[in-house]
Amino acid sequence: MRRRLPLQAAILAVCAVAVGMWAWHFPYPSPLVKPFLPANLRWPTAQVVEWAKQGNADADFLAYFMRDPERTIPAGNNIVAPADGTVLGLHEKDGVRYVVISLSVWDVHVARSPFDATVTAIEEGGVPGGSREPPLYWLDGKLAPAFKRIDMQTPHGPAVLYLITSLLSTRIELGVEPGAPIAKGQRIGRMLFGSTAVLGVPARYTFDLEMNQRVVGGETVIVDLDAAAAGG
Repeated sequence: MRRRLPLQAAILAVCAVAVGMWAWHFPYPSPLVKPFLPANLRWPTAQVVEWAKQGNADADFLAYFMRDPERTIPAGNNIVAPADGTVLGLHEKDGVRYVVISLSVWDVHVARSPFDATVTAIEEGGVPGGSREPPLYWLDGKLAPAFKRIDMQTPHGPAVLYLITSLLSTRIELGVEPGAPIAKGQRIGRMLFGSTAVLGVPARYTFDLEMNQRVVGGETVIVDLDAAAAGG
């Protein structure tokens, strides 16, 4: 019996530490269980929002958020997704067809070129506090305080890519400038925290996408140009 007492005391001490860490970090996950949780549970939305408002974040979360994995760019005559995320909207206006891709804070936030192109212009804008007015009409109610618009000339005609912030952040980093040639799948920028990417192409092209579909930047084919040519 005496031999068991140290073991029992050690078990009780470990349990006490575990309960204490759980209570200290409540309502967020304890560091003891975080490594075993998926990203969206390891860093809950409410906690990430708090960090964004305070201007500081957990170092492990930042390392995860800033990840930049390599991608396998599909060969062939096609257009690929400009960012990771979920298809939020499919719109057509004034001869341009748009796809809206919504990024969560757990998505890779590196934007990639959907095609071979030359950057013709870069514009930035937005309204403090957000705006639902054009040129942000396609957001279906999502407020956005800032955006960067990248105009491109492609073999398929003129195209435009908007990188749009959330209310949590107004920071968008670009690695391209007007006159620069860019290749399909090439990294062109990064959006910080929850964001939206909007790609506009000539309306003769139809996106092979469905609402709420998950896409991977630089990998998911969103227009098969050979099929589009054959169809019309």
